[in-house]
Amino acid sequence: MRRPSIFSASTRPPLLVGSKARLRPKRSQDAVNDYSWRRDVELCRLDAATPILCSFEEFLESYIEELYRTSRSYRFAIETLDGRHIGNFSYFNIDETKREAEMGIMIGDRAYWNCGYGSDAILTSLKHIFSQTNLKRVYLKTLNWNIEAQKCFQKCGFTACGQLTHGDHYFILMEIHRPAKLKGE
Repeated sequence: MRRPSIFSASTRPPLLVGSKARLRPKRSQDAVNDYSWRRDVELCRLDAATPILCSFEEFLESYIEELYRTSRSYRFAIETLDGRHIGNFSYFNIDETKREAEMGIMIGDRAYWNCGYGSDAILTSLKHIFSQTNLKRVYLKTLNWNIEAQKCFQKCGFTACGQLTHGDHYFILMEIHRPAKLKGE
């Protein structure tokens, strides 16, 4: 049976449930937390981004447009199992020919840092991607000085595969490949 490249273009991304975290499609109610996180100087520094300065109303307008835009990316909210929105997760730069996608993750709620929610979200999504789609490689970039993030990605099976400079930022490129044989195959 041929697996789809990632998620069907006609459907929203699925609900993915791990042992600590749940990944669900983004929705407009997430905008309040996302706005707060995108204005947080420390979170933006960890993401090599500039804090946004626009009003919430301006942010919400573009946020809603992005939610309903059909694109080659899939955006999830990361929740605790009891439904608290604590971060965001996405797959983007999906390349059907190379069968690969880039991944991004952020735990915005500091109360959930270093508690295993990020690694659970990553492992849950990789299990889905490698068992339910035909993608064979997932990659990411992380700031070269963000050792905690690098440790998390290594714990999830990613290995360093290069470096990238963008403006004043230096990144480590990391990747993970589909296992030769998945459990149950």
